Amino acid sequence: MNYDESVAWLHATQMHGIKLGLEVVRRLIDALGLRLEGPKYLHVAGTNGKGSVCAMLDAICRAAGKRTGIFTSPHLVTFRERIRVNGEMISAEEVAQRVSELRVLTEGWNPEPTFFELVTVLALGHFQRAGCEVVVFETGMGGRLDATNVVTPAVTVITPIALDHQQWLGATLAEIAAEKAGIFKPEVPALSAPQAEEAAQVLRHHAREVGTLALDFVAQPWTETPVNLAGSHQQWHAATAVQALALAALGIHREAIVRGLREVQWPGRFQQLGERLVLDGAHNPAAAVRLVETWREIFGDEQATLVLGVLADKDLRAICAALLPLATRVIAVPVRSPRSALVPEVLAVVRELSPALPCESAEDVATALVAAGGSSERVLLCGSLFLVGEALAHLAARASLPTASIQ
Repeated sequence: MNYDESVAWLHATQMHGIKLGLEVVRRLIDALGLRLEGPKYLHVAGTNGKGSVCAMLDAICRAAGKRTGIFTSPHLVTFRERIRVNGEMISAEEVAQRVSELRVLTEGWNPEPTFFELVTVLALGHFQRAGCEVVVFETGMGGRLDATNVVTPAVTVITPIALDHQQWLGATLAEIAAEKAGIFKPEVPALSAPQAEEAAQVLRHHAREVGTLALDFVAQPWTETPVNLAGSHQQWHAATAVQALALAALGIHREAIVRGLREVQWPGRFQQLGERLVLDGAHNPAAAVRLVETWREIFGDEQATLVLGVLADKDLRAICAALLPLATRVIAVPVRSPRSALVPEVLAVVRELSPALPCESAEDVATALVAAGGSSERVLLCGSLFLVGEALAHLAARASLPTASIQ
């Protein structure tokens, strides 16, 4: 298969759904002869902020001269974003070759490997061949039964926990925290961002049960040097990254911390493009609240045209309740995903919560941005990282739309 065919085949495996568990991924690792020893893994779980913390860990380690791999999800524009070594995306040729091998290897398997299991082992193989010293490993969902939970890390990190993916992880913060705490390992240090007490109690309990080396909680934000990501919450993420590296005992010097935080980039998280456009993934209520707080920190009482697209399995009402105070009008747009909420449903919630707020629909991101450009106010496009990816692809005038993904 060529690159396009290999990515199409990978995405077709999403029809197998999400199957949490480690049996299949361990079978894949054994069949491929992958060695998990060697790199220092920095394993990161949580609900919000995982990507930002991972980006900071990666930036700092690279600034320190470490050969660093990073595995994140989802991608925004191209599948290759998910797997990078020293900032360089995995090549199209490597994807095509390795996915072709995976397709042959797993033919007839029962159960069939899921999309995320296949991508996880693709990443592990790439990091092994690249000789990575450090691997920043972001969980996909949960932690305990997440495909990434096959490594023994140098440190485990939990970012802020909120309600999301309840159909898989549980209906309460305590239940979700228990799944996230599943990445804790015996004699491995663990670190958590500040949490609601309900979640913090669960993390402490699991740390004792597992026998972690220690469980620390981040006590204060990083304010010593600039952080190149917008919002005061990113100072908390920076503190989490810095403290995690200290616990992992990687010998990172202050100069690398300062440089890494100054240079870190993480698209789609309060990303400002030009004078008027802001893009943010904000895909659950807690993220939407944080987005509004960041907007107020930067723009004060200024309002915006809101271009909104949300996935159907998210809490649409709570997301809208958080975001609508920023809006002078709303343009609802479908997300390029089978999981997209229907535009009429989005508009119905908007009209119920803010009856006087002007609202309309657009058939796609390109149309929505043209419609939003009709006034001089700022435009905030948010509600899903998939939607942000569409916008970035459109604005870059790419020849094709981003590679769509359910996961």
